[in-house]
Amino acid sequence: MTRNRSCGISVTSNVHEHGSVGAGRLLDTPATLEEDQTRLDAVIEFANNVLKNGRDRYRADPTPLFADGINTFTGEHVRWRTPGKAQVISDLACQQNLFRTLTALTNLTGDAKYKDAAKAAIKYHVDNLLDSSGLLQWGGHRFINLETLEPTGPDGKGLMHELKGTFPFYDLMYHVNPEATVKYVKAFWNAHVLDWDGFYVSRHGKYGLPVRDVWAHRMVDLPPFRESPGLSFINTGSDLIYAAGTVYRLTKDKRALDWAKYLAHQYVLARNPKTGLGAYQFTQPKKTQEPPDDTATSSWFGDRAKRQFGPEFGTVALEANVLFFSRHSGFLYGKNALMQIQLASELGDEVGDLLEWTHQGLISFAACAYVPETNMFKPMFTDGTDLSNYSLKRRGYFDREGPVLKQYPATSNFLLPYVRGFLATVDHALWKTARTMAKANGFGDLGSAPGKEVNVNLDTGSADARALFVLIDLYNTTSDSEYLKLGRVIGNNIVKTHFNRGYFTWGPTYINAQFDMIEPLALLALQAAIDGKADKVPCFIDGSGYVDGGYEFPDGSVKGTTDQYIYTMQQK
Repeated sequence: MTRNRSCGISVTSNVHEHGSVGAGRLLDTPATLEEDQTRLDAVIEFANNVLKNGRDRYRADPTPLFADGINTFTGEHVRWRTPGKAQVISDLACQQNLFRTLTALTNLTGDAKYKDAAKAAIKYHVDNLLDSSGLLQWGGHRFINLETLEPTGPDGKGLMHELKGTFPFYDLMYHVNPEATVKYVKAFWNAHVLDWDGFYVSRHGKYGLPVRDVWAHRMVDLPPFRESPGLSFINTGSDLIYAAGTVYRLTKDKRALDWAKYLAHQYVLARNPKTGLGAYQFTQPKKTQEPPDDTATSSWFGDRAKRQFGPEFGTVALEANVLFFSRHSGFLYGKNALMQIQLASELGDEVGDLLEWTHQGLISFAACAYVPETNMFKPMFTDGTDLSNYSLKRRGYFDREGPVLKQYPATSNFLLPYVRGFLATVDHALWKTARTMAKANGFGDLGSAPGKEVNVNLDTGSADARALFVLIDLYNTTSDSEYLKLGRVIGNNIVKTHFNRGYFTWGPTYINAQFDMIEPLALLALQAAIDGKADKVPCFIDGSGYVDGGYEFPDGSVKGTTDQYIYTMQQK
């Protein structure tokens, strides 16, 4: 077997290969070397600015904690605003890609200060801020106010523990404090499995619960779509799977891996038997109250898809069976797929059918939902019911009455898992889909097979970091210099578009920089590929943090939003 040194993905020898690792050196000219240095310098400048301006500045003896972002014009740390409060966000869950970037920068430059800064932030949090249960004070609904060092969060969400596709940098956390890392993962499962006999999993977890030997519980065969007091969203489920699988890799506690596989299988059991599609949940929310009207969309009023679509579509109308938007399918066949492919690559046969489940999910989604002629996906229920241009009949959780469901594009969020899926399985059906997506997104022809008949588009204006990770994976697997050429073009475009005023932002006119952006990590992965040092950069599996809840807008209104509102503010 040959190993993709970028993320440890094993590929069989019938993947077309030629050349040797580091073949990109054949492309070196004074111009390309200067461009390589410019990209690396941008990441170094960013990291130095974050270390200088992005950490605690609110006490005489500052902690090593980071803010989540900064106003690139004024230098003010980003804040979450609620009536009477404007709190500096320090959410460790929103800094995991930053910590990967800092670690990679140390690995590539030899300067220890970057990784040391990440380690210091983790150590301070673990030593001083942990909940009694072992949970970190982080996630979608809870963070540390850097001014006061008190746990806080947005209004309206109860300061619950929540991760959705964060995929923390557990390796670094374990390096800092192995015991606290293992205890956190157990506390995570303990807080989010509401009932082990019924295996009711919730996206929300309570702090302060007593720590238990969670892996000692009995596994029970249970039917899918059973009523549950919690919402078993696959975005939270994926984090639980990743946490338990990673703890097994680090500690060899087989019970943790068994529970990771058990949870992953619950989503497989809930797939549609005809199409193989799904499932976003493996339970349905239990109705405990009567809704006053259609505007009430809380889960305790019952399954929200059943309420909104049941009269027309019958029993298939469950939240578990919804693939309407990219936020549903993008998680199932994007982030979840990347995470499970990575676990399979790290653990091999020990994960059982995990890779095959992921493989079959990607095949089913492409066969049922992908329109290659337009590079679009159909909105649908998992039984294959096509809802393209369907007009909603009533108001509900998914939208108001009237709007139509539209097809959505197959972006690099999907291209990356299809490429990695192929590299892990060598199923050319996956490669065919990936090749079509790449052409439609303006990247040219990735080849009839990796490294064969490649004809990339070096005139692309793309600054897409996920596309860059695709090219890095393909170069690290094949050593085909065409992938590296296109990677350098996209890397240069990333600097031109996203590197502004010493930080990475969404674009030149965006005010606030989010320290956790993936662009600097992608640029370091590119440089590592050029230098033949791909193993020096932590693998990218598209994890990210977020803050979600009530926010006070400039007009004084308080509405639910996410921290992306902060990072998409632009100059007028």
